[in-house]
Amino acid sequence: MVEEKGDTPASTSLMETEKEVKEILGNNVDLQIKHFKIFGKFPAASIYFSSLINQDVLNKDILRPLMYEPEHLVGKEKPLHQLIDLILTETLYHSQAKIGESLDQLIELMLRGETVIFIDGIKEAIHIGTRKVEKRAIAQPETEQVILGPREGFIESIATNISLLRYRLPTPDFQVKTMKIGRLTKSTVAICYLKGIANETVIKEVEKRLSEIDIDVILDVGYLEQFIEDNPFSPFPQTQTTERPDKTVANLVEGRVAVLVDGSPFSLVVPVVFNQFYQTPEDYSSRFLMGSFVRLARILALVFSLIFPSLYVSLISFNPELLPTEFAVAVAGGRAGVPYPAVIEVLAIEIAMEILREATVRLPKQVGGALSIVGVLVIGQAAVEAGLSSPITVVVIALTTIGSFATPTYTAAFALRMLRFPIMILAGIFGLYGVMVGVIFIFNHMLSLKSFGVPYMAPVSPENYQGMKDVIIRSPLWWMPKRPGFLQPANQDRLGQNDNTILEHNKVGNDQREDTSNGGSKGDNNTSGNNHLN
Repeated sequence: MVEEKGDTPASTSLMETEKEVKEILGNNVDLQIKHFKIFGKFPAASIYFSSLINQDVLNKDILRPLMYEPEHLVGKEKPLHQLIDLILTETLYHSQAKIGESLDQLIELMLRGETVIFIDGIKEAIHIGTRKVEKRAIAQPETEQVILGPREGFIESIATNISLLRYRLPTPDFQVKTMKIGRLTKSTVAICYLKGIANETVIKEVEKRLSEIDIDVILDVGYLEQFIEDNPFSPFPQTQTTERPDKTVANLVEGRVAVLVDGSPFSLVVPVVFNQFYQTPEDYSSRFLMGSFVRLARILALVFSLIFPSLYVSLISFNPELLPTEFAVAVAGGRAGVPYPAVIEVLAIEIAMEILREATVRLPKQVGGALSIVGVLVIGQAAVEAGLSSPITVVVIALTTIGSFATPTYTAAFALRMLRFPIMILAGIFGLYGVMVGVIFIFNHMLSLKSFGVPYMAPVSPENYQGMKDVIIRSPLWWMPKRPGFLQPANQDRLGQNDNTILEHNKVGNDQREDTSNGGSKGDNNTSGNNHLN
């Protein structure tokens, strides 16, 4: 019904305008209409939703100055056609006051928490920003925990989220464009990027894909992800969601684009490549040796979680000769009472583990941790004692599950969990050949993917030297003076001309050292107070 009134201006009659507003909005308990007289002379009405506004701002900054005539205007003539200009420039204390005529626009602004002032005899109305919606405090991110690094996470308020980004990027190059998506929710979507760094083609492509979305409801960035990704049928994510402002800023500085949605505590980063999903902000907050070691362990866990169960099935069922004799005998003894093939056993335990994992996620925190530990111990031990599984199978599945938890990005870890099952089935049918065929198919699929024109496996394929420094290991920051070339940033330099001088830091002060009688340097003989730290 709002769309039917979209081109209809507000009536000059205050009574008629109120009637139309009530007809469109209905009898809502929080819809308030306050009648008053501006300067005690001109009939007017403020219309607003009490559940969305700051009542103190309305009373003190809007109604009070409008109802009581300012001293400097006493006795002066106030013609009706100049009243709105007089109110905006000389009366109101509020900075977010504007003029509107379209009834559709004014009603939408009411629904967003603004107060609209209608004046009898004037078709224009004044809308004032008075929105106040309860929001949670900024807290530590729940899904991306780190030991080193900032502790702030996004919340549901898009204004707060943009402020967290701008706080870390106090530069005029940080640009934010907004649009409304969703016929019913009219959700505010913000496109954030660094002008002069992000590729203009990528920015325009993001805007184009978002503008083509026509849906009733947008409640989270996940809704947008499903519309703008290149291959929606791929198990691998082609966008990255994060609730960390520092991680979002790091991606913006490399030349990527971030998308925020009002009501969502996550940002959506595009374009992405696969190596982003096993990197964490902690890699860059710690020294490069420590970061590289942890990343290598993370990559090993990622591979482990994908193919370890299928390798176990293929070796036990088809190629036991590849195992050491003592180990093969121990495995065979453990599986002596199991009544079905290894592939069925592994699949059954894997499915049980997935169900237990999902149940643990949905339970309250107070009991979720206890259930996960007790569930694994009790179910695993009971399955072994009942002859439904061998001890080695339980160990393999447990190690695989732990390996999947080491992947820091949930969507990427979930993709690997899904792909584990078809590879296990191939291993149960063809042995090691099946494992290799499954892995080759996965790599071929990943090589065919693109994210907003960027190859998914970059910088490995196609090869990019600068990007390769941050794939397997985390090279020192001064070894990476250029931004990743596969993003085609407008400005590729991220270090100054003296970026390699850090390699000379061990020479600082050596040039001034001389042999002295007391074994000190030349500077020890200088008694100037300016050269001493107190």
